[in-house]
Amino acid sequence: MNILFAMFPAFLWGTTYAVTKYATPDWPPLLLGALRALPAGLLLLLLKPSLPTRSQWPSLLTLGAVNIALFFAFIFIMAVNLPAAIAGVGMVSVPVVALIYAWLTKGQRPAKIQAFCAMALVVLAWLLFDPAHVSLNVLGVAALFGALLTIVIGSTLVQSLSVHIHWWVVLTWQLIIGGTILLLAAFIDGSLLHSEQYQVVFEPISALQYSALFWLIVPNTAIAYILYVWLLGRMTVAEFSFGTIANPIAGIVCAVLLINEQYQDWQYLLMFMMIVFSVLPQMLKLRLFKLQKT
Repeated sequence: MNILFAMFPAFLWGTTYAVTKYATPDWPPLLLGALRALPAGLLLLLLKPSLPTRSQWPSLLTLGAVNIALFFAFIFIMAVNLPAAIAGVGMVSVPVVALIYAWLTKGQRPAKIQAFCAMALVVLAWLLFDPAHVSLNVLGVAALFGALLTIVIGSTLVQSLSVHIHWWVVLTWQLIIGGTILLLAAFIDGSLLHSEQYQVVFEPISALQYSALFWLIVPNTAIAYILYVWLLGRMTVAEFSFGTIANPIAGIVCAVLLINEQYQDWQYLLMFMMIVFSVLPQMLKLRLFKLQKT
C-alpha cells in the first residue's frame, strides 16, 4: 500500500513540465522557481512553526541552495526549453548519475545488474534524444544534467542532515531558503541581465496562470514534499523507488493531454524501456530480500 502512496508525490512532480509549458511558457525560470518554493515553504511554516538553531543554519543554507535553488532553477529551465515528455523521461536517468557519483566520491563500485541497467539507460537515452528525431535545446539538455546531479547531491545532504535536524525543519527551511535565493537571483536577472523576460510580471495574470501557480505551490510542492519525507520514514528507499515510476508517466500523459505532444510508437517504446530499466535493480533487490526472509 505504501508503494501506491509513493506514486502520488512522484506523479505530482511529473506534471511540472507540461503544466509550466501549458500555462506559463514565457515566464522566466528563476521567477517560476521562486514562486514555487518560497510560498510552499511559508505555507509549511504556517502549518507548523519551526526555527533552526544557530548551529543548523550553515547546513540548511547549503541544502537550500543546492536541493531547492539550483534544482528548481534547472527544472524550470528544462520545462521551458525541452519537450515536456522528454524532460520527464530524462529524469529517470538519476540512477546513472547516482552510481557514478557514489563511485567517484565514496569508491562504491556498482553491482553488475546496476551497471547493466545504467548502460542500458545511457543507450536508450542516446536513441531517444537523437537530434534527427527530437528537437532539443542545448540549454535544456544542460539543465537536465544539472538537475540530475543536484538531485543526487541534494538527497545525500538531506539524508545526513535528517539524522541531526528534525525532518520538518529540514523540509520547511530548505524551501524558504532556496525560494529566497531564487527570488534574489530573479531580481538581479530581471534588473541587470534579462529585463525583457520579466515584463510578464507587470501583465495581468489569467485564471489559468493562477490555477497553474496554485498547482505548483500547493499539491506539487507543499503536499508532495510532505508525503515524500513522511513515506521515507515508513518504507525503504528501494520500496519508495517503485513509486517514482509515476513521475515520467505523468510527464508523458500530461504532455499529450495539455500541450498535445505526439511521438512515434518506437519513441514511446524507448520511454517505456527507460522507465523499466530505471527501477529494475531496486525491483530485483527487493524481490531477493523478500525471498531471503521466507
